[in-house]
Amino acid sequence: MSNVILDVQNITKTFDKELTVLRNISLTVEEGDFISILGMSGSGKTTLLSILGGMEKATSGNVFFEGKNMSAMHEKELAALRRTKIGFVFQFFNLAPYLTVRENIFLPILLNGKSLKKYEEKYKALTKYLKIDELGEKLPSNLSGGEQQRIAIARGLIYDPKIIFLDEPTGNLDSKNADEIMQLLQKINQEFHTTILQVTHSEQNASFGNRIIRMADGKIIEEKR
Repeated sequence: MSNVILDVQNITKTFDKELTVLRNISLTVEEGDFISILGMSGSGKTTLLSILGGMEKATSGNVFFEGKNMSAMHEKELAALRRTKIGFVFQFFNLAPYLTVRENIFLPILLNGKSLKKYEEKYKALTKYLKIDELGEKLPSNLSGGEQQRIAIARGLIYDPKIIFLDEPTGNLDSKNADEIMQLLQKINQEFHTTILQVTHSEQNASFGNRIIRMADGKIIEEKR
């Protein structure tokens, strides 16, 4: 029997009581999925990602993470969930400019008050796998866009999250680096059974997932495997 990580039930999102950006969205995310949510700018996909990642709350409907209703959680509970079970990778990398590569990758561990020693082997394995093991003492400003995105991926994976959310993960990269990053994410999904959910406007990027969900005008208009 499949293990459902996220169960999204009839969520809507309205801003200022007038602008409805999500309309009755329902979907499930199973362990090991690589889901691509595909849509043009303004389709509601980034707002949906923010709600699924616990950064925003829906106006109505419910989101269950491993059976627990995120919609009923207080901010402290949501923050703890984001720090321990959810990884994020963004278009603009969001690396701290004055921290080294090593410090950036370990930042979630420090923020969660955990001992770095326990994650040292994971750090070595991850950076070697992502081919950034020789960059540990460099600053982000001295790295290419592709290298910075690999560091952001390592930071998202360092604490073994249940799911990784990606917001236009290659939007700030050239086509060569973009394709390399997408192949790498697909490899991580297949080899480590890491659950991935990305939002993108790129048909090419979407094709790397095992499920494609198309959105338009705040609604799911098609889903295919």
